[in-house]
Amino acid sequence: MTARHEGSTRPRRVAREAQDSAALRFAARGGYVASGVVHLIVGVLVIAVAFGGDGVADQTGAFRAIAGAPLGFVLLWIAAIALLALAVWQVLDGVLVRRGGEVKKWGARLVEWGKALVFLALGVVAAAVAVGARPDPDGSVADASRGLIALPGGPVLLGAIGIGILASGIGFAVAGVRRRYLEQLDLPSGVAGTAVTWLAVIGFVAKGLALVTVGVLLLVAAIRLSPEDAGGLDAAIDGLVALPAGPALCLVIGIGLIAYGVFLVCRSKLQRL
Repeated sequence: MTARHEGSTRPRRVAREAQDSAALRFAARGGYVASGVVHLIVGVLVIAVAFGGDGVADQTGAFRAIAGAPLGFVLLWIAAIALLALAVWQVLDGVLVRRGGEVKKWGARLVEWGKALVFLALGVVAAAVAVGARPDPDGSVADASRGLIALPGGPVLLGAIGIGILASGIGFAVAGVRRRYLEQLDLPSGVAGTAVTWLAVIGFVAKGLALVTVGVLLLVAAIRLSPEDAGGLDAAIDGLVALPAGPALCLVIGIGLIAYGVFLVCRSKLQRL
């Protein structure tokens, strides 16, 4: 074996050994449960807003709701650890990609590492809320947009980010319809398998629609040079509710996010790890 080949296989060997850890596998499955519960709560909050209620309809609002439950801070720390473990698992999956040529491999790695960043961010927010912080995603997005708009070429970059999020939302919805992710699951037969499949399809499409809305907000902010128009999911839902058919659309998104949350809880058991 050449030195170059040995150097390229060493990270894979380390990654494989890490994934063989029963503790990491158990914690990663817990990450799917935590993410599922968060999406379920967000879905409930979105439905509440659709019917005229008040609340922060995003992941931060979900973590705050958990914090308000008995022993909520303990649940938040458990969720944070599980989400971080799932992020680590996704990083290792990226290292272990085998399929296709180099271009396809790196594309697959970037997808896995992108998922890792999402779970990492969720874990960090959960830990922040557990220690008493009150993150403000909408304010942070607006502040970041303001900083970008002030830079030369900043509006173009902000618009590109908006298009990227919009495209990821469309990709999420398309992935839901194509159902290729089901190949990674050990689906039960019969009605149970059909139920999990439809929960996934509905959930993926709904989450895709939510991401498209966030992307549109950033695009509007870039075009109008108005960072106040930018925001996260909570701002997107508030914007949708103000539209003539907005409450109905928010109701659909909320139900879809609940379906996605239930699917993720099921996925914790069915995913091949």
